[in-house]
Amino acid sequence: QVRIQESGGGQVQAGGGLRISCAHSGDADSNSCVGWFRQAPGKEREGVAAIYTGSTRTYYADAVKGRFTISQDTVNNAVYLQMDSLKPEDAAMYYCAATPPFLPVVRPGHTTIYCRLAPEDFHYWGQGTQVTVSS
Repeated sequence: QVRIQESGGGQVQAGGGLRISCAHSGDADSNSCVGWFRQAPGKEREGVAAIYTGSTRTYYADAVKGRFTISQDTVNNAVYLQMDSLKPEDAAMYYCAATPPFLPVVRPGHTTIYCRLAPEDFHYWGQGTQVTVSS
């Protein structure tokens, strides 16, 4: 069983920054992908960033590369998303989600992808935290 709780959402002006937090407990504590997804009204849920908790491997959507940073606190079982240079199109409900624990298959000579930004890979979801960006 995995419990997930997001916090830290709010309203910020365009160009500003905001950090949102995800507290997770249970099976996601190690060797899981913990990711951030967002959904704006009338749009599909999209992956933003993910981290494999058994390492420091991180993954980002192209739309946020260079502006958002995902990080983890393994002592407190938390994952953070630092969002800088926010744009009005970043406004959405942000969800934290986690996969069940797994060990990726590493093949010599091939790049190992630990986490995909695909909602269907993530079994456990929080209730979301709202981020509003005013122009």
